[in-house]
Amino acid sequence: MRTDRIFARLEQEPARPSTPAPGMSVTRQSLFVATLGLYTGIVAAVLSTTVLVRLDWQVMLFRPYKQWPELHAFLDYFVVLGQRGPTAVLVAAWLGWRSWRQRTLRPLLVLGVSLLLLNVTVGAAKLGMGREGPHYATTMGSNEMFLTGDIFPSGHTANAVVTWGVLAYLASTVLARRWLSVVAALCALGVGTTTVYLGTHWVSDVLLGWAAGLLILLALPWCEPVIARVEEHVLAYLARARAALRQAALGLPVGTGPSLAGRPAGETQPVRESAPSTGRSGSSGSMSARLHHPGRPHVIRSERAPAAPAVSRRPHHEPPPAPHRWSGRTGSPPL
Repeated sequence: MRTDRIFARLEQEPARPSTPAPGMSVTRQSLFVATLGLYTGIVAAVLSTTVLVRLDWQVMLFRPYKQWPELHAFLDYFVVLGQRGPTAVLVAAWLGWRSWRQRTLRPLLVLGVSLLLLNVTVGAAKLGMGREGPHYATTMGSNEMFLTGDIFPSGHTANAVVTWGVLAYLASTVLARRWLSVVAALCALGVGTTTVYLGTHWVSDVLLGWAAGLLILLALPWCEPVIARVEEHVLAYLARARAALRQAALGLPVGTGPSLAGRPAGETQPVRESAPSTGRSGSSGSMSARLHHPGRPHVIRSERAPAAPAVSRRPHHEPPPAPHRWSGRTGSPPL
């Protein structure tokens, strides 16, 4: 089916070099610099209380949630696509299945690095600028900066850009990357405008959230060498842990050589017993290895020298008879 083909392509891991280059293409660098300039420009425009702040107040006083109340129920659920917890769990489940199928940790590590960058950069900007939201504004026409708020930039918008954009970044084919990029862009645009409709964010908050999320996606290639090294160390650690658990399940001491890893429990390494050279035909200098039970003491036979023959193998010569001496008592002496 067509759906099966789509999922098969989505779960493929894109080809990458063994040691990814720490740089980016010229086009990506240009986009990163342009987005960084846009980010800086939005912050400067809000700090200077320019026309952008005037637009924020006009939209807030327009109160879109009162102009189109019939959309309120649907958009209350739709904005969850930018909430960090549910989207992170959903995308992590999908990328975890891909990691298991491909035997690689890269999809999960890319998601983890992108969310870490998102929390650090966006969180620091929120706390540093302390802008109040539309529902807590105190002075008409002011930028509401450096107070007690934490809405600048919009976290929902930046999270929608990063979370759904990671799927496009990890796509294995050009066609899948294009389609996922369109889906991620629609989700990010929809979540951003929904927060403005609900009155939880200024327009400038959403603009800065889009820029913040796009900066993280564009900077991911710089993180690829670190991701590759972390993946290598984690896989090596998991391999050692599996080997230790396997040896513990078999009752073998942890840290034994690989030759004992596949043996049944209670069986030790075969002991090689040496035998003396007996001179028999067909016998070698050492006997083959024999297994013995660990509880039975191993007795090594002592080496005995071959017994000497009882009878000499040299030809037997009888000695000549001894000469008979005459005693003088009997008969005449011999002649």
